[in-house]
Amino acid sequence: MAWLGDALRENPELAVFLVLALGAAIGQVRWRGFQLGTALGCLLAGLIVGQIGITAPAGMKDVFFLLFLFAVGLRTGAEFFRSLRSSAVSQLALTVLLVGIGLGLTLLFVRAWGLDTGTSAGLFSGAMTNSTALGTATDAAAGLALDEASRARIADHLATTYALTYLFGLLLTVWFLPTIGPRLMRVSLKEVSREYETSHGVRPLASSSTAYRPVEVRGYRLPPSFDGVTVTELEHRWPPECRAIVTRVRRGDQLFEALPSTRLQAGDEVAVAGKPDALIGECNPLDHHELDDRTLLEIPTVSATLVLTHPELAGRTLRDIVDRLGARGIFLLGLRRAGRELPFTASTVIERGDVLSVSGTRAEVARVAAEIGYAEYPTSATDLLLVGGTITVGALIGLPALTVGDFSISVTSPVGVLLAGLTLGHLRGTHPRFGRIPDASAQLFETLGLSVFLALVGLQAGPAALAAMRTSGLSLVAAGIVVTLVPHIVTILVGRYLVGMNPAILLGLCAGAGTSTPSLAALEKAAQSRVPTLGYGIACAVGNVLTAIGGTLLVLTGSG
Repeated sequence: MAWLGDALRENPELAVFLVLALGAAIGQVRWRGFQLGTALGCLLAGLIVGQIGITAPAGMKDVFFLLFLFAVGLRTGAEFFRSLRSSAVSQLALTVLLVGIGLGLTLLFVRAWGLDTGTSAGLFSGAMTNSTALGTATDAAAGLALDEASRARIADHLATTYALTYLFGLLLTVWFLPTIGPRLMRVSLKEVSREYETSHGVRPLASSSTAYRPVEVRGYRLPPSFDGVTVTELEHRWPPECRAIVTRVRRGDQLFEALPSTRLQAGDEVAVAGKPDALIGECNPLDHHELDDRTLLEIPTVSATLVLTHPELAGRTLRDIVDRLGARGIFLLGLRRAGRELPFTASTVIERGDVLSVSGTRAEVARVAAEIGYAEYPTSATDLLLVGGTITVGALIGLPALTVGDFSISVTSPVGVLLAGLTLGHLRGTHPRFGRIPDASAQLFETLGLSVFLALVGLQAGPAALAAMRTSGLSLVAAGIVVTLVPHIVTILVGRYLVGMNPAILLGLCAGAGTSTPSLAALEKAAQSRVPTLGYGIACAVGNVLTAIGGTLLVLTGSG
C-alpha cells in the first residue's frame, strides 16, 4: 500500500476525492436509526487519511467554504430578514438566548481551564453542531498575526476539538430534543402536535408515496330543489371549512365552463372539484346525486408552483388572499418556506418568497400567478454570474479591518460572504426573478462545499489529531456535553414557562438555533407531524449567523 500513500501525497487532489468517497460511505452508516451524515463522515475520513501526511493545495479549502456559506445564506436569507420583524421577536430572542448561553459557557471553560484559541473555538462550534462556525474560525485563525507554526497549531486544535465535540453534540441533540425535551415541559410531543393540528386544521404528516389524491373532481345531477341557483350560491351550500368549486356544466348537449354568475337548472350535470372531505358525506349537499360522465369530468388541469412577491398580500392569511383574489378552480397542495415544507391551514400567514404548490385549471392558475407574483417552472440553468459576483462582493466587504492600537478586527471574508448570501436570499424572496439559481444547484453548492471543506480540514489536522484526543479527549467531551445541553435546557424552560410557546414549535426552534437538521428530522419522526418545522426556519437562519460570528470572536479575542 506504500504506492497508494505516495500517490496521494504527490497528488493531493486525489486524496480529496478519496476522502469524499470514504466520508459519504461513513455518513451512510446507521445505528439504531442514527446516521452521522456526509459532512461529519468527510471530517472523520479526512482525519484518518491525513495520518499519512498530505499537504492540500493552498486556498482550496477557502474556495469550497465560501461556496458553502453562499448557499447557506441564499437558502435562509428570506427567513433571516423576516426574523428582524417584531412578529418574530419571541423566536429571535430565544435563538439569541440559546447561542448566547453556549458562547458564555465556552468562555467559562476557557477561563477555568486555560483553553487555547483553537480548542475554545472548536469546542463552541462542535458543541453547537455548527460547521459554519468552524469555517469562520478557521479563516480567522489563518489571518492572525502569528508565525506559521502557531497558526497551524490553532487550526489543528480547531479541527480536532470540533470533530470530537460535534460527534457527541449531534448524538446528544438528536436524542435529547425529542426524548427529554418534552419531559422538561411535562407534555407528550405527539399529543401537543396533534392538538395544534386539530386546532389549526393542519393536515397530518403523510407518506411521500401514497394513493391519496388531495383534489378530486366528481359529477352530479342537480335535483329540483337546486333549480335556479347560481354557481356561487351552490358553492356556498358547502360549509366554509369544506371548500368546493363548480368548474363545468352540461345542459342537454351543451358543455360549458361554470362562471360564478351562471344560473343553474334542475337536471344540469355539474363537475365539482374539491378535497375528498368536501365531496364525501354530510359536507356535500349533492352527495346522493353523483353520476359518472367521463366527458364532463375530463377537465384540463395543471400543477404549478407559485411564488408570492406582491407586497400587499404578504403577511395575510390564506383565507384573506383567496377572498381578495376571488380564486376559483385552484387548490393549494403544498407550502414551502426557505426550502422546507410547512403545514398550512386557512389561517396560515403567507410571507414574501413563499412557494405554493397548486393544482387547478390552466386559466385560473395563470390568473392567480399574475396576481400574487409569478409561476416558477423547473429549470436546470444556474446564473453563475450572480453566484460569482455575490461571493466576490461579500468577500471584499469582509476584508477591511478596524485597527485600535495593536488590535485589529474585521468581519472576515467568510462572514461577508454569508451576509451577502443572506441578502441575495432576501432579494430573491421579494424578487425571485432576479437571477436563476435552482434549489438543486443551491443544495449541491451547500453539500459539496461543506463536504470538501471538512475533508481538507481533516487532512490538514490528521497528524496532530490522535495526540490531541489522547491528551485532552475526555475533558473536552465533558465540556462539550455541558455546552450542548445546558443552552437547550434553559431555552426550553424559558420558552415554555415564560414565553408560553407551543412545545412542538419550541423544540423545532431549538433544533434550528443549533442548526441541527438531524434533530429536526428526529422531532418530526417522534411527533409524527411537521409542526416542529414551524419553529425551525427563523432560528436556523439567525443561529447560523450568530454562531459563525461567535466562532470568529473566540479566535480573534483568544490567545494562541
